Amino acid sequence: MREIISEKVRQHFAPMSIHKDPNSTDSLFAGRNLPAFVKDFLLKKYLSPDGSIDRGKLTSFLDIVIPKNSTDVKDKLAQGETLTLLVRFIIYIDLVKGVRRFAIPDMGIKLNEGVIPEYVYSQHTGTLVDGERWGIIKLALLPDDDGKKNHVEMVDYKPFKPYKSVDVNYLRDARKSFTTDEWIDLLLSAMEYDADSFENMHQKLEFLTRLFIFVEPRLNVVELAPKGTGKSYVFGNLSKYGWLVSGGKVTRAKLFYDKQKQQNGIIKNHDFTVFDEIQTITFQEPSEIQAALKSYLESGKTTIDNNEFSSECGLMLMGNIQLTSERLPQSKRYFDALPLYFRESALLDRFHCFIEGWYLPRINKSMIYKGWTINVEYFSEILHSLRTENSYGLLFDDLVVYDKKADMRDFKAVKKIATAAMKLLFPHWKSVEDVNLEEFDLYCLQPAIERRGIIKEQCHYIDSEFKTSMPNFWINKGIVNNTDSDGQGMEENELF
Repeated sequence: MREIISEKVRQHFAPMSIHKDPNSTDSLFAGRNLPAFVKDFLLKKYLSPDGSIDRGKLTSFLDIVIPKNSTDVKDKLAQGETLTLLVRFIIYIDLVKGVRRFAIPDMGIKLNEGVIPEYVYSQHTGTLVDGERWGIIKLALLPDDDGKKNHVEMVDYKPFKPYKSVDVNYLRDARKSFTTDEWIDLLLSAMEYDADSFENMHQKLEFLTRLFIFVEPRLNVVELAPKGTGKSYVFGNLSKYGWLVSGGKVTRAKLFYDKQKQQNGIIKNHDFTVFDEIQTITFQEPSEIQAALKSYLESGKTTIDNNEFSSECGLMLMGNIQLTSERLPQSKRYFDALPLYFRESALLDRFHCFIEGWYLPRINKSMIYKGWTINVEYFSEILHSLRTENSYGLLFDDLVVYDKKADMRDFKAVKKIATAAMKLLFPHWKSVEDVNLEEFDLYCLQPAIERRGIIKEQCHYIDSEFKTSMPNFWINKGIVNNTDSDGQGMEENELF
């Protein structure tokens, strides 16, 4: 299948294609901790038509814009040099002092050292906002206004956005040339994993469910999995639009709104926020965070110190779970693996989707994809663009009938999960006539019901007042059944 995917990628995604060969490229980035979307940008910049990399030019470019040694940056600035860097940086707007500051954690430049001048900020209104950013920035060491001290000034800035825009219709047209099995394998290759290394379709789909929060706004997910299943890599490397919280202390101000600094938290400016290794994260004042989360998870809004906060950011809890020798959970009470302050049914009931991470393979080197695929930067941009496509939610409304007395949280959860599955697996479905009803039921609707059902069952174990039964959802019989698909349909027991 790998050869088929490579050929079809070069045929239908030629401008966005890239040849992955980790054995020959990993050494190029040794000593530089770069996410996959940056690596692919750099590889494509120095990619020849035959797929080979101009290693000399790439290395020279890296040495200039991404130094291995962070102290080199400060030394060169102190010597009067002007530097251009491709880096991750953090912006803080100090409204009290009227100063816009930045920090480059990887290069040792702190917030009290970096200043964004008005002329740079005014040229990039809307992109130089609070939070973490990737960009190409030019730096110089300049004296303060009083001449007593120096500061690092951002004298120029270019957002890291190789694709100014992406055409969702291009993706839709290309999807028509792939069977469903081929498209699933392509998605895995874009995540840098070899589909042939997965044991079955169930594993593949469970793995791809991690991408649902990339494409569907305010989708809230819980995944419990053993160590080594690639959780951190997926959410920390495939998109600049997400934020991964890995251990440490988390405050309500950091998540939502810092009243003292008058600064929005990480949830405001990201597509998704992931709490990785949830058992290792310390939540300061957990009762306040829990109250804010309840309101936000329900409606996308919450009030922090009389300030109304709203966002479209999805939240994900990821934790480890103890398994038996058969790689199944030791206890039927999955949420016991969460920290105590998260084990509240009213809070967990606001999550939509559960991922059974124990079905996923432990990642090893042989699983890393080698061949032609679409590059990660394009992949992340197209996933980001799909978030605002509302046609899939409207399709769900046309396709699905449900109990009129269905619990509103259950309905919203099933719709969000099924809509995310359509966006990811069947982006070419634009109208009811395009939809293969068997595939919609098999890949979208039934998994959505099951994933929400797990959340309900686990909440019941915490509080027996929560019912385990799900409302009925079924396909509208008034729709003409379109079964003219790619011939890749499968029995339901192959998936679940």
